[in-house]
Amino acid sequence: MTFADLLPMIGLLMASGAFAGLLAGMLGVGGGIVHVPAFFFVFNHLGYESDQLMQVCLATSLAAIIVTAVRSVMAHNKRGAVDWSILRGWAPGIAIGAILGVFIAAKLRSEQLELIFAVVAALVGFYLAFGREHWRLGAEMPTGPARAVFSPSVGFLSVLMGIGGGSFGVPLMTLYSVPMHRAVATAAGFGVLIAVPSVLAFLLVPVVAAPPGTVGAVNLPAFVVAVSMTLLTAPLGASLAHAMDPVRLRRVFAAFILFVAANMLRQALWI
Repeated sequence: MTFADLLPMIGLLMASGAFAGLLAGMLGVGGGIVHVPAFFFVFNHLGYESDQLMQVCLATSLAAIIVTAVRSVMAHNKRGAVDWSILRGWAPGIAIGAILGVFIAAKLRSEQLELIFAVVAALVGFYLAFGREHWRLGAEMPTGPARAVFSPSVGFLSVLMGIGGGSFGVPLMTLYSVPMHRAVATAAGFGVLIAVPSVLAFLLVPVVAAPPGTVGAVNLPAFVVAVSMTLLTAPLGASLAHAMDPVRLRRVFAAFILFVAANMLRQALWI
């Protein structure tokens, strides 16, 4: 394959990276909800098909999320929107769940991970689309046994989808009465807590027939292209988030997740 053949793929990675950064800042999702399907499409198109291709997509997405989420947290923190008390309390459980997620992901086939991605993303999207603003599980974020269950679950499921903390953290925090903008900002911090330990673990996962430039399960060329774009657009996303109405922000989030879930389900089932 010539460099001319690669140019459209590089362009797609740049476009998806820019969009992922925008979403990271705007929705607190870390960008993985864009990166994973984009990486999967690119690597498939280039002919790198294997039972472990999805692991490469997840790991590379999470590596990009480290940079994206840190950038997003910094942008939100300038506005005083990040709840650091939540992050400190939830950090140990999220990290443990993330490492467990890598262990399980390394054992699954690519098709199984695609299906998990599609189903879980659809559930989150339907909740955000049809859930009611008045739905509450409590007046404040849980501690004790409830946090001990929820925090590793957020880390575990996020790694199986290659995403940051927004897809699960935002709905969870809003159910516990955290305002939408504060939930989005704090969820970006969840992304850091998920991505750092999981990427360190993924670097130790051997992958057969991986795309060139892959270390462990992390593809370095895709990581560099994605990060170079997200660094530019995450602050813009954070500015848009604070300018938007919370209800509209929720609907944008829901519509995008449902679209991505449907496309990944189609690929998993070869529809």
